[in-house]
Amino acid sequence: MQPFTFTTTRSLVSRPGALKELPDYCRQLGMERPLIVTDRGIVSAGLLDQLEDVLGQLPSDSYCDVVADPPESVVLEALAKAQSMQADGIIGFGGGSSMDTAKLIALLACSGESLDQVYGVEQAKGPRLPLVLIPTTAGTGSEVTAVAIVTTGETTKTGVVSPILLPDLAILDAELTVGLPGHITAATGIDAMVHAIEAYTSAHKKNPYSDMLAREALKLMAGSLLTAVENGEDLEARQQMLLGACLAGQAFANAPVAAVHALAYPLGGHYHIPHGLSNSLVLPEVLRFNASAAADLYAELYDVLVPSNDYATADQKTQAMIQWLKQLIDSVGLPTRLRDAGVKEKSLEILAADAMLQQRLLVNNPREVSEADALAIYRAVF
Repeated sequence: MQPFTFTTTRSLVSRPGALKELPDYCRQLGMERPLIVTDRGIVSAGLLDQLEDVLGQLPSDSYCDVVADPPESVVLEALAKAQSMQADGIIGFGGGSSMDTAKLIALLACSGESLDQVYGVEQAKGPRLPLVLIPTTAGTGSEVTAVAIVTTGETTKTGVVSPILLPDLAILDAELTVGLPGHITAATGIDAMVHAIEAYTSAHKKNPYSDMLAREALKLMAGSLLTAVENGEDLEARQQMLLGACLAGQAFANAPVAAVHALAYPLGGHYHIPHGLSNSLVLPEVLRFNASAAADLYAELYDVLVPSNDYATADQKTQAMIQWLKQLIDSVGLPTRLRDAGVKEKSLEILAADAMLQQRLLVNNPREVSEADALAIYRAVF
């Protein structure tokens, strides 16, 4: 067996209504003046008011201007807020962008490092402030990943990758996701499924723990996604989705994602397509491209998604899995063509060139991807 290291968030609470216990957790972590890092959508939905009510007499402040694919300016503004109030802890509350920003603030407000110094793999030295992450979408798994992504140019993203970014506590409370619109539920759910699929087939660091988590994540998401999209009030489906996304996050945090993400990032950079939808758009065609190298593993995942004896060979199961996922994407109402998401055909070559910059991800793909391959995939999806 290949040696491996597995790291994850120190503590995890998965229970509807768990937010109510946040003050106790804050006290256990020594937080007396936490900064809440979130976005305007959370404010508009009334969720920030709910969080502040729960915190009660615990003095806190909030930074509410996180945006999707947060640029460096947002990180620096939030950092200045934490420093001005002398925050002694950070609460990341929202989707992946809010949680990623919170991770960086917890680090930079305590370590004295600059943002430029921590870009890359294990460049961050630490220490960091106590950190609690509370997802309000079921997709990114950011609450259990040692990664924070920042938009560093007009169309480029850069990652900070370090175990220091893993929080002290993650809270999975389905009551916080009940009001999530169907299209966001769908896109973030497919994002989580991509995490599980790519972790299971990762060319590097794939291990028994990540495999186990990826399989269970797929099982949970496959059984709950359509229900959660069609009936957002279904707490059981919502809690299953949150847990599935978390398990998928733990899986890919230890067995990294690959070409689906590498081709999705340029779509977000150039067209500001939400990350989950970007993944969904390219997923079936990347799986088709990888089939010659990963059919045995895809067949194992198909047996998780559709337990049956309908197909005898790995190739048949792989094609059936791709078709099953395409039908799921269609059933939850997501666009399936790049043109339907606003992508222009003239930009496909630029997108392919930008995808090649994601070598940190492409090296994990079960099949080598050239620029010509990336362009062919974009054209097939266009």
